[in-house]
Amino acid sequence: MRERNERINTISDYLRDRFDAKVVKLALDGGFTCPNRDGSKGTGGCLFCSEAGSGDMASSIDTAANLQSAMQSQAELLSDKWPNAEYLAYFQSHTNTYAPAAELREKFEAALSCELPGGKKVLGLAIATRPDCISEEVLGYLSELGKRTFLWVELGLQTASDKTAESINRCYPLCVYDDAVQRLDAHGIRIVTHLIFGLPGEGREDMLSSVRHITKPLPSGRHIFGVKLHLLNVIKGSRLAEMQPGYEPFGSMEEYIDLVCCALRIIPRDVTVHRMTGDCPRRLLISPPWSYKKRSILNGINALMRELDAHQGDRL
Repeated sequence: MRERNERINTISDYLRDRFDAKVVKLALDGGFTCPNRDGSKGTGGCLFCSEAGSGDMASSIDTAANLQSAMQSQAELLSDKWPNAEYLAYFQSHTNTYAPAAELREKFEAALSCELPGGKKVLGLAIATRPDCISEEVLGYLSELGKRTFLWVELGLQTASDKTAESINRCYPLCVYDDAVQRLDAHGIRIVTHLIFGLPGEGREDMLSSVRHITKPLPSGRHIFGVKLHLLNVIKGSRLAEMQPGYEPFGSMEEYIDLVCCALRIIPRDVTVHRMTGDCPRRLLISPPWSYKKRSILNGINALMRELDAHQGDRL
C-alpha cells in the first residue's frame, strides 16, 4: 500500500480512508459547452483554455447512450495499473451544469448506473462547472444527488482578483463565486475550488490572497471540501498563446514549488488537496517547458515540506 502523506491532506488519502480502496476518477467530456464560448457571456473561452475546455485527457461523449461504453473502456485501461481500484465519474470538460436539469439527470444517472469491469459500480460523481451556471433547478438536483451518492462540485475560480478575472476573460465577478459557494454549502454539497497559479499580471501575494479567500470559514462553519492548485500551462490553441506567445508563468520549477508550499501552509488541515500542479499533453505544451515533469514537481513539493518540517495549515 502506498505510504500516507502525513504533511498534506491529499484527496487520495481521504478517498482511501473513506472507501478502503484506491479511488480513480474517470475523466469525461459530457458534451456540454460553456457560456464563455457560445456567446451568452463571451466567446473563445478563458484566456488559458484549449479547444477541449481544459479537458484534453477526458473521454468524449455526447449522449447518455455512449457514456457508459466510454467509462468502461477507460476503466479497463486503468485496471492494468490499479486492478483493485474503485471509480468516480468525473465530468471534467467545459461547464458540466450548463444544460437543462433533465439533460444533466440523464447523463449523471447513466454514469452512476454504469457497470464497470469486474462488476464494479461508480462510487459517485465529481462535477466541474462555473459558479455562474448553477440555477435553482440544477441546485435542487445536485442536492438530491448529494443525499444519495458521494458528490463534489468543482468550481473554476482561478483567481480571487476581479482585475485578473477580467483580463483572462472569465466573464463573472468574485461575488458570483461567493454566492454559489454559500448556496451549495447551504445544501451540504461538497465544494472543490480550482485556482491557477501564474496568471498574467499576478504576483506571489495575489496568488496567496486567492488561497486565503477560498479557505475562509463558510456560513455553516465548515470550510470548502477541497482545493486544486494548478500550474498555468501556456498551450497551443489557447488565446494566451496567441496574445502573449513568450509568456513564462514562473522562472523556474523551484520558484513554483516554493509558492505551493507557502500556499499549503495557509490551507486549513481539513481541506483536501486535489492538485498541486497541472500538466497537459506534452504535444500541446508551450510553457513552462518543465511543466510536464509532474513527478519531479510533486517530489519537490514533498521534499521542501520535509526540509521545512512544514505541515498543511501550520501557518494559520
